[in-house]
Amino acid sequence: MASAKKSGSGVLEKAVNRRRSSKHKEGPIVMDTKAVFTALYEVCEENAAFFSGATKGQAGDAAQRLVDAMTTIQEHARSLEPVISGFAAIYHHFDFDPHIPANGYRSLVKVVRCCLLHIIHKGRYVTSNRRSIFFRASHNAAEMEAYCSALCQLRALLYLAQRLLHDNSHGNLFFQEESGLSQSFLREYASMHKGCFYGRCVGFQFTPAIRPCLQSIAISLVAFGDNYKKHQSGIGVAASSFLTSGKYAIDPELRGQEYERITQNLDVHFWKTFWNVTETEVLSSLVSMTATQVKVNRALSVPPVPFDLPLVADPTHTVTVSPPAAHIGPGPVQMRLISYELREGQDSEKLLALCRSEGGPISLSLGLKTKRSPPSPWLVLHFHGGGFVAQTSKSHEPYLRSWSQDLNAPVLSVDYSLAPEAPFPRALEECFYAYCWAIKNHNLLGWTGERVCLAGDSAGGNLCITVSMRAAAHGVRMPDGIVAAYPATLLTVYASPSRLLTLMDPLLPLSVLSRCLSAYAGTDPQVEKQVEKVSTLSMVRRDTALLLRDFKQGASNWIHSLLDRGSADSVRKSVSEASLTSPHADPPVSGKASEYSLEKGSLRSQTCQDLGTHTNSDASDVEKNPSQTANHLSTTTANHNSILDITLTPESKPEDVSFFLCKEVDPSVTESFSSVAIPPPGGEEDSDKPREFPEGFEPLRSEQLAEMNVQSSPIVRNPYMSPLLAPDSMLKGLPPVHIVACHLDPMLDDSVMFAKRLRNVGQPVTLCVVDDLPHGFLSLSQLSRETREAANVCMERIRDVFTMKDPPPEMRKHRKLERTNQKPSATKRDHTQLSQVTLQEEDEEEGLFVGGETSVVDEEGLASFYPPTKSEAENIPA
Repeated sequence: MASAKKSGSGVLEKAVNRRRSSKHKEGPIVMDTKAVFTALYEVCEENAAFFSGATKGQAGDAAQRLVDAMTTIQEHARSLEPVISGFAAIYHHFDFDPHIPANGYRSLVKVVRCCLLHIIHKGRYVTSNRRSIFFRASHNAAEMEAYCSALCQLRALLYLAQRLLHDNSHGNLFFQEESGLSQSFLREYASMHKGCFYGRCVGFQFTPAIRPCLQSIAISLVAFGDNYKKHQSGIGVAASSFLTSGKYAIDPELRGQEYERITQNLDVHFWKTFWNVTETEVLSSLVSMTATQVKVNRALSVPPVPFDLPLVADPTHTVTVSPPAAHIGPGPVQMRLISYELREGQDSEKLLALCRSEGGPISLSLGLKTKRSPPSPWLVLHFHGGGFVAQTSKSHEPYLRSWSQDLNAPVLSVDYSLAPEAPFPRALEECFYAYCWAIKNHNLLGWTGERVCLAGDSAGGNLCITVSMRAAAHGVRMPDGIVAAYPATLLTVYASPSRLLTLMDPLLPLSVLSRCLSAYAGTDPQVEKQVEKVSTLSMVRRDTALLLRDFKQGASNWIHSLLDRGSADSVRKSVSEASLTSPHADPPVSGKASEYSLEKGSLRSQTCQDLGTHTNSDASDVEKNPSQTANHLSTTTANHNSILDITLTPESKPEDVSFFLCKEVDPSVTESFSSVAIPPPGGEEDSDKPREFPEGFEPLRSEQLAEMNVQSSPIVRNPYMSPLLAPDSMLKGLPPVHIVACHLDPMLDDSVMFAKRLRNVGQPVTLCVVDDLPHGFLSLSQLSRETREAANVCMERIRDVFTMKDPPPEMRKHRKLERTNQKPSATKRDHTQLSQVTLQEEDEEEGLFVGGETSVVDEEGLASFYPPTKSEAENIPA
């Protein structure tokens, strides 16, 4: 047994040594993959042979489970090996450039390889400890079964990726129809089992430093779902969630099951409530204590007053910037000013008059003799993420404070109105108004008005791009640059290889993502239930009674979970069904209606009125005024609807969107694609339920289908909602764009394709890809060294915008993001060997880097990303 284990380790080490001795070939990548599969087969066969002779009884049942899991893993691996090798030979064709090897196909292969390495590590642990009297056969069987299930689902995703490769045009990562393959993916997602990715395997694809955090988030979310709508005060929900979290911490299978049910059934209001937990006074105060201390932290409320800005083309003419008016009528725009130093103007009476109270002490540390620094030449205008439905600048304060200190510049973060109460284009209107207001009132912000950078993450990255497009359309001053972290640039349901990762992503499941996008598009059919008004005293009395009951229930759950972890039948009705049938709903939005909200015609912006007309020729009942935009730019005034003329942009035709065109392709490339891509399986022509997978394979299915009510609407193809679909003429007016993406992010393909589009139209753009971190790493910047370094990468990109020397050529070379698990463990030799292989393979094979100023990868390292020639491939040792 020991010799077999040593043999497997030797194969892996030899594969690593081959890579170190030959960096100019991609051949070692194939050998590394071969070595991983060889080691997997050996460790599974060895353990299966050992446990096949186990005695009968309870230990025999666990032994049989181990044998079955090991055998099934080998079956999946034998089918996956040729698929992985095929993708490794062609996925470089979809990269942004050879120096930045990143796309959804690479990400899928990386996730599969990571799963295989975890299985090898756990298999070796079983081999080393199976004779020990402390060996828990049942526990280890459950571990192997969980990863076996994960491997089965990953196999299904790779088959779907092969379908994408078959149906897509060369170099395009998105399937350009909402029907067909995209609809098939939605159908498969609704029925495929996902709980295995949220239990024992949660976050297995990410860096080890972030996995405990993801596990805590999963436990918190499920416990929060247990108590959702049972309490009407935040402290009641939080306290009860803490008391009932024990059973989910102890039982990973129960956690995965409930997590899947929650993500598949609860509406957008649940996610809005959960994501806003960090906005509570207690948590925000704790975060504020650990974050960088700043002199100025002001919440501002800017009244909806129109003002004029000069046109860039002719400063003698001005354009009137009207306040936001879509959906809920004119209203103030909320912002937050953060500055590490107190600067001139930031304590002026005019600014103090705009400050709004947040219910706590004023966070401006001033004295009568406080020294005031001169205005900064730089300003960061920030738009936060949160899926367009949740969070405010408060949740993003920690890294914004650090940016203000490191950049020595004030940060103005916009708290735009959120969907579904204020769908598109309300957020865009408010962000554009805030941008123009900042330019107009730079003296109040401690800014000279020289350079301004738009920065945002996820939904905020989308708003950075669309605000710049609005500025170009209005002819006002453009920002000096954009820094967009993992931006959402395509809000349609088009399928792509990276979006297949939504099946397993603990932070961005497809069902949740679709609900957020539907809410922003205004197509979410669900309306939040109203609740009866109750007094504060009755709320506290009710929550106290529920809290005492939950305390008793929580203590009982802890004890029962410890005594009997397999009693899943004793768990109460699922949180999804209980919450959906609960008579208690979230507190309603203020019932005080705006005087504008009663005006049906004038309330809806011109954007919303014309959403169907610019993409749907059948909607002829809505009048259009194609000359409105031109008149708006040439006159000195504009009414409140003209700022909402974004739907007057004509629909993007294929000839206007350069990367959708199928260009001439090398026949050899087409041949290599055809060897990997697979057409739809034949034989079954059932149009109601077509078969998507090869004969003889079927992924695991959920007991309950996910609710995937994705309603197609022309609004999602509006260029100001999906900038990836904007015509080339609109993209040519953008400032330099710096994109920071995540390799394992379901939205990775959004970033890669948008960067390609900008490059194709001659716009300055840089793409930086961070490895092993999840979507939303900026909000996790305080939790690990990797997330802090990634946040610093974004900050350095902002600095590049301000210095603006000549960024594009040099910024395409990046340094590697260091890992926290590089130090080998002194107690587990198997873990050490696995870590070495994992680091070597993931760092060098995937070759994903983050930007930096000091460390640059040499040309030998870059050369390793090119595929080998046929003669080189033939010389690779077997």
